[in-house]
Amino acid sequence: MTKSSSTPRKRDGTLRASLINAGIELLRDRGPDGLSLRECAAKAGVSHAAPGYHFKNLMGLSTAIAAKGFAVFANAMQARLDKAGTDPKDRLAAICYGYLDFAEHHPELFLFIFSGQKFGSDDPDYSANAGHAYGILRAACAPLIPPSAHPEEIEILVWSLVHGYAHLAMTRKLDNPNLERAWPGFEPVIKHVLTLFEPASDTRKGIKTAE
Repeated sequence: MTKSSSTPRKRDGTLRASLINAGIELLRDRGPDGLSLRECAAKAGVSHAAPGYHFKNLMGLSTAIAAKGFAVFANAMQARLDKAGTDPKDRLAAICYGYLDFAEHHPELFLFIFSGQKFGSDDPDYSANAGHAYGILRAACAPLIPPSAHPEEIEILVWSLVHGYAHLAMTRKLDNPNLERAWPGFEPVIKHVLTLFEPASDTRKGIKTAE
């Protein structure tokens, strides 16, 4: 009997995690267009048929990667929030800094989960992790919602601000030579936004940035 040259399938329960991590490496090296089940299998050191045990197709793998991305994202915001104290404005600033931490340290996941491509919304891990990440934003905004505003208006305001800042910084638009001054750090930017939530009698000048 001749020895098979095929790569054996992992049987220690780590195959799924290995394929997801391999996919993240591909995102880092090649971007979303370089993601494939066959390439992930090769990186994970298994046969090209092995991904079929966990993912029906490329969208299944993409959804699993996005689910992990949202989990990492939520953890980054929560880590800042855990150090922020109880002041609502400090806590809102903290999750924004966590958002920026995620974009800085995991740019491939940041770009991927917000790429606009279709993921499997019926996947329980994806739905839970994406919902948890948004729930952190929602909870941080809730104490600052003005009586006349709908909660989602404020949530989208904050989300747009921090996401836009992160994306502009990541794509090096901060080096735009047409800017009249150096690109501002995030602290003065978020400080201006937080003044929207201050009553006229509030003379507080600064916030804690949890840095």
